[in-house]
Amino acid sequence: MSKQFWAVIIAVVLVFVAIFAFGQKSTGNSGSGTAKPTEHIEGLGQDHVTLVEYGDYQCPYCGQYYSIVKQVEAQYNSQITFQFRNYPLVSIHQNAFAGARAAEAAALQGKFWQMHDLLYQQNQLYYDSNGSDATWIGASNPQTVFDQYAKQLDLNVSKFNQDYASDAVNNTINADMAAGNKLGIDATPTFYLDGKKLNVGESVSNFQSLINSAIAQKAGKASSTTTTSGTTSQTQSSSKSQ
Repeated sequence: MSKQFWAVIIAVVLVFVAIFAFGQKSTGNSGSGTAKPTEHIEGLGQDHVTLVEYGDYQCPYCGQYYSIVKQVEAQYNSQITFQFRNYPLVSIHQNAFAGARAAEAAALQGKFWQMHDLLYQQNQLYYDSNGSDATWIGASNPQTVFDQYAKQLDLNVSKFNQDYASDAVNNTINADMAAGNKLGIDATPTFYLDGKKLNVGESVSNFQSLINSAIAQKAGKASSTTTTSGTTSQTQSSSKSQ
């Protein structure tokens, strides 16, 4: 076969490789490299209890839980820490990974929680209107909507767009997803309280019951440790006095 024939074959192969690589990046399936899972945390955590949510910004159920979680955060702000990690269900939510990109791009300008809240508020608006409202969820090009959100949050829009399209943001989201995959997560939202997976209903009271129990358990362990330590110290003192 001629060199020209092989040159054409090689060119075709390279085109397919490039298409595959781009597809992997755009759907969030590229490797996370050295990126670590995110550490987006709110709350003072005085009682050393942590509530973690793995969420998808396009997921209607995550939207339903959003207001409940915000109430829980407000009530327990001084006592626990709340952490959010990305778990976009890209196979069923076409703009979910894009939503995570917007939040992580905003995070690089110190506005993660503001973008997180705005995305979920628009999620609620979209589903409450049966999908008729023109939010980012129903947009064919959600980035144009995200630009409006960035302006609303007083972000540097040029930097926001640069970060939104970056490998660094892509890999950060993939690191969150990898952490979720290790836990066996297959739905959103999924909650963990001090490392234990929760089966929690859609009410503030359900969260309250579980969180109060975790706080009491932590306090009990701390009290037990203090008592044991004091007893040991007292025994040692008695031994020395003899």
